[in-house]
Amino acid sequence: MSITFKKHSGIFTLESKQKAPISVEQAWEFFSSPDNLEKLTPKEMNFQVTSGKPQKAYPGQIISYKVSVIPGVRLNWVTEITQVKENHFFIDEQRFGPYKMWHHEHFFEKIDDNSCWLGDKVSYKLPFGVLGSIAQVLFIKKQLRGIFEYRSKQILELFK
Repeated sequence: MSITFKKHSGIFTLESKQKAPISVEQAWEFFSSPDNLEKLTPKEMNFQVTSGKPQKAYPGQIISYKVSVIPGVRLNWVTEITQVKENHFFIDEQRFGPYKMWHHEHFFEKIDDNSCWLGDKVSYKLPFGVLGSIAQVLFIKKQLRGIFEYRSKQILELFK
C-alpha cells in the first residue's frame, strides 16, 4: 500500500493505492455499499451511518453519519455521491461536516480475475485558516494516514 500527501492552493490531497485480493466486481459490490463503511473505519472513531439503510451508491445519494474526529466529540457528517461509473469509480463530496471541503474519488482497476487495485484521491480543505494548517501538521495528516492504513489491513483481513 502507498499513501502520499501534497498541498496545492490551500488544498491538501491524499492519494492511496492498494492491491486487493478480490475481483473488481467484488470490490465494487463491497465499496459501493455505505453499509460497509463502518467495517473500514477505526473503532475509536465511533462511525455510524444515520440516514437509514442506504442503497448502493448512485449519483445524488445523500448519506449522513456521526463520527468522532476528536475523542469524545461526535460530529454530524453529510456526503453526496456525485458521480458513479460501475466497477470503475465513484465520487463522494462533503455537504456538511468537519472539513471546509472534502472530495473523495474511489477508483477500481482490474489486475486479473482475482485481484484489483483500489485507489483513493481525497482532496480536502481545512477550516480555521492558519489554525487548520497547524492542525494538519499536528494531527489531521496522521489521523487520515491511520484511517487508510486501518482500512488497508481490514481489506486484507476481510478478503483472505
